[in-house]
Amino acid sequence: MDYIVLDIEFNGRKFASSLPMEVIEIGAVRLDSSLRLVDEFSSLIKPVYFSKLNSFIKKKTGIPQEEIDVAPGFPKVIAEFAEWLGRSESFLLLTWGGEDMKRIVFDTRMHKLNDAYWMGLYYFDLLKGYLRYKKATNDVSVEAALLDLNIAAEGSAHRALDDARMTSEVFRAVFSDLDFDLKQQYKDQFSNSKERRMIKNGVRTMLAQKKPQTWEKYTETFLAGKIDMTDPRKAAELEEYFLAEIAKAEQAKKG
Repeated sequence: MDYIVLDIEFNGRKFASSLPMEVIEIGAVRLDSSLRLVDEFSSLIKPVYFSKLNSFIKKKTGIPQEEIDVAPGFPKVIAEFAEWLGRSESFLLLTWGGEDMKRIVFDTRMHKLNDAYWMGLYYFDLLKGYLRYKKATNDVSVEAALLDLNIAAEGSAHRALDDARMTSEVFRAVFSDLDFDLKQQYKDQFSNSKERRMIKNGVRTMLAQKKPQTWEKYTETFLAGKIDMTDPRKAAELEEYFLAEIAKAEQAKKG
């Protein structure tokens, strides 16, 4: 089993727009079963929209506009990356958070490519694994994790390959404490973090007030007029999240 530590950069922006954000760089390192670095992948990607990087992105990443101008497009790079992944007989992707897989899936769809390969891959969210290891709840950056682990950070933050290398150092340091049964596949989400946080807080209030623990009663009491539930996919997703929060609370009672 190889471990592929993945990082991407994308052309986020500071202003509202209906145009999509896009991946502008993919970096990855391949670790063998002994956690030795045996291969690397790195490529810039020229986006379709906002191909001229704004000052925020240029300052954050340090990516030169001249290199973006001559970079290949997403379809070519993602095909090369998939081919590079295929050099491993078996592998598990590792990401810091879930945004990397989301962006790859979204760009695959934007370019009208088949997303089945990416939807079928298993990945392990190392950020969540690290937080479980630290028994912490607040997200941290890779750099903060390295500092906490007394590992010197090398390379440039917010360049994909350097970030993948640094993430691999965190992975090595906490490897023995990770539960790989918690690997996952990318799943579309129709609710946002604010809505899910509202569910979580509402469940706490409902339990404290000893109100009936039903989804119907909950939506009537806590969500009416606050969340648009007209999309049945969102409604089903939030109900599933609600039931999971109830189950966690019941498990915590049992101790």
